[in-house]
Order: sequence, then structure tokens, then C-alpha cells
Amino acid sequence: MEKQQMKAAIEAVLFTMGKSVPADVIANALEIEKKEAIALLNEMMGEMNSEERGVHIIELDGSYQMCTKTEMYDYLIKVAVQPKKQILTEVVIETLSIIAYKQPVTKLELEKIRGVKCDHAVNKLVEFGLVEEKGRLEAPGRPMLFGTTEEFLRRFGLPNLDAMPELRSDKTEEFMLEAEEEISLKSND
Repeated sequence: MEKQQMKAAIEAVLFTMGKSVPADVIANALEIEKKEAIALLNEMMGEMNSEERGVHIIELDGSYQMCTKTEMYDYLIKVAVQPKKQILTEVVIETLSIIAYKQPVTKLELEKIRGVKCDHAVNKLVEFGLVEEKGRLEAPGRPMLFGTTEEFLRRFGLPNLDAMPELRSDKTEEFMLEAEEEISLKSND
């Protein structure tokens, strides 16, 4: 199969699947080596980004997906029904941050860190597709472990979890002191 045919096949697979497809699955479908498939995908990504196109290919932790470019969203709104806006409240964002950096994590661990119940926030994150069950902890009661999803990576524009910003240790200490101060104020009331 010639190079253009392989690119066309990749484009058809990504368009049809509508979700991310691992590079090795694409390679198997084309009967080529994984590194050759990745090279083709990277070439296609460059071509789509440099051309005036409405779609592009993104990488999500070793998988690839065809997506609409964000600058085309205004045109889509005129055609499609406007999707229900998902609002991430401060509580939900705080819970998501803890899950993202400490995953896999149980609700009990989240509640120890936050100092309050997290059921609603975790349920909202699961509903929004940003968090999912990642298994169960080998402990009494076998509590669920939660972690982020591909949708989390997609929404925050991250190729993988390693691309998340590092937590600064000076800020972490500052947050810990603020939390301790808040707890002592509440216990004095």
C-alpha cells in the first residue's frame, strides 16, 4: 500500500471511530510497524495543522483521535443543538485536582484531604466523563479507586498525565498552612 493510501485509511479509521484509537491498533489494521504508523500520524497532524482544515488529529496518551478544530465551534453551534454546558464549580475543580495528582485515590482519601464529603463532586466528575473507577483497593470494604479519563486529557489539552504542571513545593506548604489555620478556626467556633 502506498503512503497516500495508508494516510487515507488512517483518516477513515479515525473519522469513523469517533474516539481515540491506539497507534498499535492502527498499525495492525494497515499491517505496518507501530513506529511507521506513528510517523504517518505525526505527518498527518502537521499537514492538518498547517492547512486551512476544519479538523485535526490529536494524540491522547499513545492513542489518536480526529477532532474538530476549536476555531470552528461557532459554525457548529449554528447547525447543531447547543450542548448543555457543564459547569465545574470550585468544589468540583478542587476534587478533580486532587484526583488528577493523587490517582488512583479513594473517596475516603479525598475526604481526608478536603475535610468534607466528596460524593456529589465525584459523582459530577463521573457524569462529566472526567473521572472513572480505576479498580478497587485491596482493603476492608474494597473501596473504589478513582482516576482521570481520556476526556480529562482532551478537555485540558494534555497529551498524557506527565504533561500536567508540577506542584510547587512552596505552594504546597502554603496550602497546608492555610488548611491547618482554617481547621483551627472552625474548631474554636
